Amino acid sequence: MRRTTYRNVTSQEHDQYPIRKALTLSDVDITHPFLTLPRQPVEDHILVHLMPQDQEHLRNREQVNVDAQDDDTGDMYAMKLKFCGSYYNLIGKWGKIVRGKELGVGTEIKIRWANGCLHFSVPQQHIVAVPPLQIVSPPQEQLYWPIKKVLTLSDVDINHPYLPLPRQPVEDHILVHWTQQERELLRNEAQVNLNARDDDTGDMYMMKLKWRAGYYNLIGKWGKIIRRKGLGAGDEINIRWANKCLHFSVPQEWNIVPPQGLDQWPIRKALTLSDVDTNHPFLTLPGKAVEQHILLQWTQQAREQLRNERQLNINARDDDTGDLYAMKLRWRGSYYNLIGKWGKIIRGKRLNVGKEIRLCWNNGCLLFSVPQ
Repeated sequence: MRRTTYRNVTSQEHDQYPIRKALTLSDVDITHPFLTLPRQPVEDHILVHLMPQDQEHLRNREQVNVDAQDDDTGDMYAMKLKFCGSYYNLIGKWGKIVRGKELGVGTEIKIRWANGCLHFSVPQQHIVAVPPLQIVSPPQEQLYWPIKKVLTLSDVDINHPYLPLPRQPVEDHILVHWTQQERELLRNEAQVNLNARDDDTGDMYMMKLKWRAGYYNLIGKWGKIIRRKGLGAGDEINIRWANKCLHFSVPQEWNIVPPQGLDQWPIRKALTLSDVDTNHPFLTLPGKAVEQHILLQWTQQAREQLRNERQLNINARDDDTGDLYAMKLRWRGSYYNLIGKWGKIIRGKRLNVGKEIRLCWNNGCLLFSVPQ
């Protein structure tokens, strides 16, 4: 009866369950059971209901106990929510839920918070079909490249050579071709050897795929590939898996130059709960945007100093008021934090969740604006 109600009242259903996710390969891996949830929806729809001390525990990378109810069956579970930087993990009895509900890749889970409890539902009619890759054959004259990425400044840093690839495309288009034993080896040992072929030249490389913090990193000979192919920020790399080998290509005619001057404010962000927390004041900025629109305008020496020391002093100016601040930009791997006087800016501009902040780099200074 419950599922019939969900199916007939779709608009109410969407409001009732604000967090929705199609499960990935790692989400249903019972050898390492955890459900990864995106940061902003969790902070917007779950953390706002938690007690301040629980929010504080999460910020300190501690786990918080939560009760979870399966709305399809009424079963209750004692679980834990864990903050992992750019995302949250739901752990505890997740492996039992995966087995009990027979969850698989592509199944949609819906999550909400009500009455001091996390509620979830997996309606059978909302299972997302994942078609086999072999159903539609690409034309012989044009190869199928399911994974494409525009290289960032950190991707082509030969001092720290690795290529981070987003989790879901890797799991959907590479790991699905591996055996269960190979996937478990990647989870258990965190890295697996593989052959990689440059389809532009025919060169072969011995490389490693490494699982780390929500991403898969391609390491090994990546620095050699950067130098040999002359890769730079803005180049697009295409990746596919075929015949037990990773294939990649960087067609010259597809090189993408990061736009300059097309938008005065190339970096825009809606502030999250953690962004406006004055107890731990820092502004989290996406790595790719910072590298394309800020670090590209720095000297090579300044970029290397940021990589080596992990943070660098910068000047920041509030474009709305003209106020100047001495701040620091800190590198955290896949993202950057703006720290220093950020707490003062939060209070002075009365920033709150949902406000949009705009940023750009101009004349050796970080400019920001929060339009009313």
